[in-house]
Amino acid sequence: MKKLTTVALSVALALGLASCSNSTATKDSTFVQQKSPGLSSGIELANMDTTVVPQQDFFRYVNGNWLDNTEIPADKARWGSFDELRENAEQQVLAIVQQLADEQHSAGSDEQKIADLYQSFLDEERAEVLGLNPLRGELASIENIKTHADLTELWGSWQRYRVGTPVVVYVGQDQKQSTQYITGASQSGLGLPDRDYYLKDDPRSVELLNKYQAFIATLWTLAGMENAQQAAANIVALEKQIATNHWSRIENRNRNATYNKLTVTELTALAPGFDWHAFLTAAGLGDVSELVVRQPSYFTAFAKLQAETPVAQWQQYLTFHLLRSNANNLSKAFVDASFDFYGATLNGLKEQRSREKRAVSLVDTNLGFMVGKKYVEQYFKPEAKARMDKMIENLRVAFRQSIDELEWMSPVTKKQAQIKLAKFNTKIGYPDKWRDYSCVEINAADLIGNLRRSAECEYQRTIGRLGQPVDRSDWGMTPQTVNAYYSSTMNEIVFPAAILQPPFFNVDADDAVNYGAIGGVIGHEFTHGFDDQGRRSDGDGNLRDWWTEQDAAQFQQRAQLMVDQYSAFNPIDDLHLQGALGLGENIADLGGLTVSYKAYQNSLNGESGLNIDGFTPEQRFFKGWAQVWRIKFRDEALRQQVITGPHSPGMYRVLGTLSNMPQFYQAYDVKPGDGMYRDEKVRVKIW
Repeated sequence: MKKLTTVALSVALALGLASCSNSTATKDSTFVQQKSPGLSSGIELANMDTTVVPQQDFFRYVNGNWLDNTEIPADKARWGSFDELRENAEQQVLAIVQQLADEQHSAGSDEQKIADLYQSFLDEERAEVLGLNPLRGELASIENIKTHADLTELWGSWQRYRVGTPVVVYVGQDQKQSTQYITGASQSGLGLPDRDYYLKDDPRSVELLNKYQAFIATLWTLAGMENAQQAAANIVALEKQIATNHWSRIENRNRNATYNKLTVTELTALAPGFDWHAFLTAAGLGDVSELVVRQPSYFTAFAKLQAETPVAQWQQYLTFHLLRSNANNLSKAFVDASFDFYGATLNGLKEQRSREKRAVSLVDTNLGFMVGKKYVEQYFKPEAKARMDKMIENLRVAFRQSIDELEWMSPVTKKQAQIKLAKFNTKIGYPDKWRDYSCVEINAADLIGNLRRSAECEYQRTIGRLGQPVDRSDWGMTPQTVNAYYSSTMNEIVFPAAILQPPFFNVDADDAVNYGAIGGVIGHEFTHGFDDQGRRSDGDGNLRDWWTEQDAAQFQQRAQLMVDQYSAFNPIDDLHLQGALGLGENIADLGGLTVSYKAYQNSLNGESGLNIDGFTPEQRFFKGWAQVWRIKFRDEALRQQVITGPHSPGMYRVLGTLSNMPQFYQAYDVKPGDGMYRDEKVRVKIW
């Protein structure tokens, strides 16, 4: 799951439990099966590997046959429950868009814009004929740069497009005054996913950087420019310097360290040698008097670097990033070169997604809420929202009880935590107010122009919020997005329509598995408000310290146990998980599932639940969680996940979380010596 802040959240065999030789492994099958009329267990029985005892490896026990019999699709870097739902949602959206593309529509209508943007990407013939012509204006702008002052203005004007800009500005809620919008500024400027790709010197990292340099040279040659090898070397050298000064992903998680409100005058003193006023003016933000700088030391280093680097080298850098960011929308040679590096080399993909899928993805990215409105009309079930509303309120009650029962937290901090919890807002399915795209003009014969106008529209929408009341109806994800998120400044949790499907949410299944699946997801998002960073904001979304010193120390001590636990996991080669990077997500997993378990027990009103398919309700609950996180990665994608991603790979979201839960130990009779056993002294209990 995902957290949103102002910078804009895991086969075919008949089940044969009785064949297990270990007596504890047969615990699932010792109960007389009872069936609740009209409801299934929600457990995907054919996915289970019953040769594995649940006490040893619960992830494989629940998902083993699926792991053994599932191949990652050739056009995917990973494949799991999330990806299956995303594929389904994409197919549903594709059907909507293709139907619109086959019809005639009035100019300027939603239907015309969706259909024509889709058609503009499908028109491969036109892309071949046009070549680089759609970029001639931008290429000329780069060529016309004579001074560093010209460079500053270009970077400002290109904020709309996020192309070749080592710093980016944006507008979002002020983390310390959440009723207001403020301008923020952050590091950027790399063509690889993270600074570590430039700074690590092991053989695999060196090889990848060399392939990146070769990719740069390829684009340079395809553009018909000379001295490709030298230009590529210059660009990589410059990006290395940028990367050297980037803050790490772990450093960027610290909300206090990344909140630095400065006036433009103070920013100029912090980062002299760069005309910040001219930059902001070119970005349409000339009236801004103050902004939040996320990485002050980077801005100091960037200002020095931009002044010391010759304009000609910056021109090479800008040219490459212009080509790179547009490559997928140009002729086939550019498309193939981009896929060969970013798809095959970086993610291990075996083949490119179909043109139609890429077209619908582009439409979804640029007209997402317009598409989402039609998606909801066809695919969202109102009964899903009603059941989610009930589950969310049950989770809220359970979280309130959990806070009251905490042994390590003082009454004064508990009171503040309860105030924050009571103020949580929830959004389910789709927005009450749909986004306005009237500022976007779409022409079926002008793909690059469509994307420019879309970017300009979104940029103006964003910066136009300055001085306006905060729009609390705004959504950070479209309804067709398979995900969920917590926003610290809104203090809200959001569940788009597309995630409300099996295995996350099954309207035909018994409550136990739904509480283990979507209940765990709901609890996960609730807990993000109280993870190591979420806890820093109050119920109104303001960044402030509402903890006693002793309670904060207790929290940090418990969180460190989790950092140590996950840092010991070694998913591939010599790469271990970064426990500090994934801390927020791992706290949210454990806290969320713990609270959901309590909510499920509350829902039984003191009665014992039914046994279905031979499983107790408690066993189905944990199976529901494990089903959600089934996943397989290509090696390249797994390495990238470990280096850049705060989310632990799916198997660790199961093994790491459940090994800390005494409720799981009780449901499966886990004992010392079992693979799922974790000594009580190091088990994590926070929320």
